[in-house]
Amino acid sequence: MGDRSTIEWTEATWNPTTGCDRTSPGCDNCYALTLAKRLKAMGLEKYQNDGELRTSGPGFRLTLHPDTLSIPHNWRSPRTVFVNSMSDLFHPEVPDNYIQRVFDVIADTPRHQYQILTKRAKRLAAMSHRLDWPDNLWMGVSIENSRYRFRLDYLRATRATIRFVSAEPLIGPIDHLDLDGIHWVIAGGESGPGARPMDLAWVTSLRDQCEDADVPFFFKQWGGRTPKSGGRELDGRTHDEMPNLMRVK
Repeated sequence: MGDRSTIEWTEATWNPTTGCDRTSPGCDNCYALTLAKRLKAMGLEKYQNDGELRTSGPGFRLTLHPDTLSIPHNWRSPRTVFVNSMSDLFHPEVPDNYIQRVFDVIADTPRHQYQILTKRAKRLAAMSHRLDWPDNLWMGVSIENSRYRFRLDYLRATRATIRFVSAEPLIGPIDHLDLDGIHWVIAGGESGPGARPMDLAWVTSLRDQCEDADVPFFFKQWGGRTPKSGGRELDGRTHDEMPNLMRVK
């Protein structure tokens, strides 16, 4: 099923796949793994194959759920949908034709706006020319510190109408971020047990880089023991900017 979301920058989640495994340090305290274990313990059928730790680090078994592909067709009112909050659509175990099927559903439901986020930016770029890109698809990459800025270059190679960055969890500075061709930046601290603290200077640097480049900036949370532990204010205000769809069309 699709679910209403508590994530501040979206309205609903849709998981045509579940499962993932570690690809960089941003994955070390994976919220999806923790949630999958909880859902498995609750007996949810969709997660009975999930929740298995991999020897390479945190992760749980990649599973396709073709029975969920029809879900967005049943949502009559327009909504913003985060695709695969519990997975990564460009994980190497997701077949190319299945990714295209997800894109086809997005194209067939233009009343919704869809957001896809990946850390597998190299595969994203390699597949980009073979995919039909719907206008209502926002494509993003996760960048947790300066070491992973290269993902942005792969994102720029796509034909997505909206291209965005998620700097969450932000676990180090991201200096000299080239925002050419980028339409949105999200930043946020890690939450949950063992959350790594986020430095004020890392966030303000991103905010200022966005302001200089005229790119909308969304500050999701400071993080901590719970997502709401530190609140959402940065220098006394909230930052809830979203992409300007009229400017990019």
